[in-house]
Order: sequence, then C-alpha cells, then structure tokens
Amino acid sequence: MKNEMRLTLVSIPSNVAVARIAVATFAASQGFSVAEIEEIKVAVSEAVSNSVLHAYPDGTGEVTVRAIHEENESGRGELVVEVMDHGTGIGDIAKAKEPGYSTIPEHMGLGFSFMESFMDSLFLESQPEKGTLVRMVKRQCRQ
Repeated sequence: MKNEMRLTLVSIPSNVAVARIAVATFAASQGFSVAEIEEIKVAVSEAVSNSVLHAYPDGTGEVTVRAIHEENESGRGELVVEVMDHGTGIGDIAKAKEPGYSTIPEHMGLGFSFMESFMDSLFLESQPEKGTLVRMVKRQCRQ
C-alpha cells in the first residue's frame, strides 16, 4: 500500500516547524517509532531550512515537501521525503555537502551531514538558478 502527502509552503523560517511537524505526523500515522520520527524531524528541518536560508536570497519563494510511504515486498515500510525549491540552486554540490561548509558565516554548515546520518539515504540534485531537490529515505526498523 502507498500513501502520500504534499505540502507547499512560503520559504520563511516559521514554516520550517510546520514542515517538520507535518512530516512527523505523517510518519507516525504510518507506524514509525518515536526514535525514527525524531531522526526524520531533524533531517526535514535541515532540508527545509536550507531552502529557506539559501534558495531565495532576494525574497521568498515556494518550498514543496512531499512524503511517500510504501511497503516493500517483505512488508517493511519506507518513507521517502522530498524537499524541493525553485531557487538559486547549488553550484558545487560536493562542496556544499562538506561538514562545516556554509555560505552564511554564522551557520555551522552541518545540515547535509545531519541528513545523511539520520536517514538511510540522501540524494541531492541541483542546478544554478533552477532549484534544488533533496530526496531522503528512512526505512522502518519494525512494523
């Protein structure tokens, strides 16, 4: 069985919490554990925060968050979370993924590191002036 939610938000800081709570609620409804949900919340917060902070430097734009839950052939659930914007994009993905790298000096630059450590996989696609897609996967440990 497959279930999906989609949420489009204005890229403002207060909407980071909205996205985090929406995806956490969706994951909880699909049977993810409290520990798994806490990890999902951190990853979603980091991905949406990146769009809010970096995608639209001259104003605001849209950030779309999509969560898809599907069971594989063994009955194990998997949550795919996509965070997409149509902003400035990332010129050097490898550099952006380096721990500690940030284009904003007062930020730690650990967002992608957190996403990679809390999710089972991370895919990043970006083109300058076209936007960024972050796709993260979390597999359920139990049913």
